[in-house]
Amino acid sequence: MVTRIRAGLLAGGRGFGLSTSAMAVGIFLFTLAVVSIALIPVGVGVFTTPAVLDAVRVYANRRRSLAREWLGMEIAVPYRALPRERAGVSGAAERCRLLLKDPATWRDLQWLFVDMTAGGLVAALAPALLLYSVWGTVLAAGVWKPIDEAGGGLWFTFLHVTSQSTAFLAALLGIAYTVLGLFVNPALIRANFAMSRSLLSPTREQALALRVERLTETRHDAVDTSAAELRRIERDLHDGAQARLVAVGMSLGTVEALIEKDPAQAKALLARARESSAEALTELRDLVRGIHPPVLAERGLGDAVRALALRLPVPVEVDVQLPAGRADAPVESAAYFAVSEALTNAVKHAEADRIWVDLSYSYESGALRITVTDDGHGGARVGGGSGLSGLERRLGTFDGVLAVSSPVGGPTMVTMEIPCALS
Repeated sequence: MVTRIRAGLLAGGRGFGLSTSAMAVGIFLFTLAVVSIALIPVGVGVFTTPAVLDAVRVYANRRRSLAREWLGMEIAVPYRALPRERAGVSGAAERCRLLLKDPATWRDLQWLFVDMTAGGLVAALAPALLLYSVWGTVLAAGVWKPIDEAGGGLWFTFLHVTSQSTAFLAALLGIAYTVLGLFVNPALIRANFAMSRSLLSPTREQALALRVERLTETRHDAVDTSAAELRRIERDLHDGAQARLVAVGMSLGTVEALIEKDPAQAKALLARARESSAEALTELRDLVRGIHPPVLAERGLGDAVRALALRLPVPVEVDVQLPAGRADAPVESAAYFAVSEALTNAVKHAEADRIWVDLSYSYESGALRITVTDDGHGGARVGGGSGLSGLERRLGTFDGVLAVSSPVGGPTMVTMEIPCALS
């Protein structure tokens, strides 16, 4: 019962915040957007509309965050990617055109209208049920009498208050409303967010278009990454193992010329040639390990990550809870190198003293989930040419997602999910 009362009171407070926001911020943004779009033909709206619509998106994304924090309700983001904003009239006009061409923009405006009317009413009902008993108590205290003498017509919902007895009934009815609110307020808040989800979530057509756009982008990224990887392998072979093998060949040619004239010098050259061949073999092994580690192919992702953690200069705790089956080799390889890059970032940039790695698989979502947490100084973010951007592109090739939580001062948590099936 205490839990239910607490939930009802909390929902009432949240309803007050949602309704206030809908009546103030929602109406303000909706009015600004309508006026700004109407001023586009005269030129003023070209400059104001992008800023207003960006503010609408920030407001809508805040509602998505509240749905996740309060109810665990995920509301997908349907916005198309926009190019970097260019200065000048042409840049403003292009951004305005792209924003108005995006169907999500018009659904945001529909949501604003619904939220400041029906949504605001549903949210306001939650605190009203809790506070209505106060008005009933005030009437029962005698306030009903001067109001009735001034002209009457005082109603407490369906109850016409014309005497002290009806005022007492109003107080009892107010208490009943409060009890009712404690039970139904959480449902009212869920109904408010359900209305938001119906308009803020992408439609089926939008979802398919966004998926095609994302797959097209990740395909280009995969091609670019593969080309860069081939160039790296070629460079490593040319500058490393190939150069050493050429040196070995030259040393052996010199040995042939000196083996009868100067056996001691020939033996020294053979020893150096043997060292060079061993170094070339080591470099080739490292190169192969960089392409596809043998331990990954032989023992699977869990043991490969454990072996990776042992090579780091800081303590790493690895918790593996993977089923018996294995994902496809490309998925395992992508996951392995994603973990490797996250660990490198934690050691090199975050200056962490301790790292935790968790690997698991969810049959419910059909995804491999990896979490890398460190106790470094934090401040990591995706974008700006950081290594996390490359990590996001690597996962995007497999329709995976990356989430980073890294407040300044730490800790940093990098979460990766890759959809896959286990064999």
